[in-house]
Amino acid sequence: MARVKGFRRGGDVREEPPEHSMDPRASEEHPYRPTVIDNAIYQNGERVDNPGSLADAFERLKQMPDAMAWIGLYRPKEWELVKLGEEFELHELALEDAIVGSQRPKADRYGDTLFVVLRAARYLDEVEEVAFGELHIFVGPNFVITVRHAEAPDLQGVRKRMESDPDLLRQGPQAVLYAIVDAVVDGYAPVVAGLQKDIEEIEVQVFGGDPSVSRRVYELSGEVIEFQRATAPLVGMIHGFIAGARKYGVTDELQSYLRDVADHAITVTERISSFRQMLQNILVVNSTLVTQAQNAEMARMTEASIQQGEEVKKISAWAAILFAPTLVGTVYGMNFDFMPETHWVFGYPFAIVLMAAVCVALYTVFKRRDWL
Repeated sequence: MARVKGFRRGGDVREEPPEHSMDPRASEEHPYRPTVIDNAIYQNGERVDNPGSLADAFERLKQMPDAMAWIGLYRPKEWELVKLGEEFELHELALEDAIVGSQRPKADRYGDTLFVVLRAARYLDEVEEVAFGELHIFVGPNFVITVRHAEAPDLQGVRKRMESDPDLLRQGPQAVLYAIVDAVVDGYAPVVAGLQKDIEEIEVQVFGGDPSVSRRVYELSGEVIEFQRATAPLVGMIHGFIAGARKYGVTDELQSYLRDVADHAITVTERISSFRQMLQNILVVNSTLVTQAQNAEMARMTEASIQQGEEVKKISAWAAILFAPTLVGTVYGMNFDFMPETHWVFGYPFAIVLMAAVCVALYTVFKRRDWL
């Protein structure tokens, strides 16, 4: 993430969004209102005015009933959203969601105003994390208000695209909503590609016997699940826009565009579901491979233990055989005056025969038991 400039106002330090630093019009007209990224009035597909405040935009709409206001906000404060709600008569529940944040993707309609929550995503490949940016959109009969809480998505790019296509912009707030949803869905493609790349790397690690891969699979699975939560509601949401197209004056052309976005969203959700299944399968395969490796190691250790046992048995057997003559020799080596066998003429041959007989007997016993 690129470092953004900070500035101070009233003791608070806020980040300056990238659009504000790149757009000279925003920096000239709103030097003291950094939360207002862009505030424009459009008529017949063309930008006709740049009101200096939200109140000015509201007044211009009263003077130009056929015009449309498109207001972009970046991390506004609570009092700014409250003021916005008063000017454009936004429903208090929608405002509360925008103030509190951390909402799931959804689309709620309050009278003539549609409140949409989207979650844009960026993939941070170096840390294998999906970074989400929450976006709130208020769509009224003649206005679109976007409340962005993160750098993504780049709505300035969406605005430039719409301004370069007056025919599409002429179709009003619903066309702006389509363009924003399309940009958010298109932004999912790099995330899908990043996840696919990491899953392929994990597969190589698994079959390469890397012991650290289990933790990587577990952490990436969490990112996939979170990404799935952010994208799953989109398909139903877009189909809802299409279903209510006639009621809210959405043209056939715009409906075709929305169906195309819905197809892209379906593709994304299907890929994410497949990623989740693949990661689960990888965990099972890795567990199996680890178990096989452990079993092979245990078999090797068992075989080594058996071999050691055989050697111990041989050593023990020979030690027992050699102990027998040592015992007899020890008895005969005792220096006592009254030992009849020491004065016996056959004492020495008897001792030799006795030691040999004991050794042969022990050898025979150990040989039959496969100790030798």
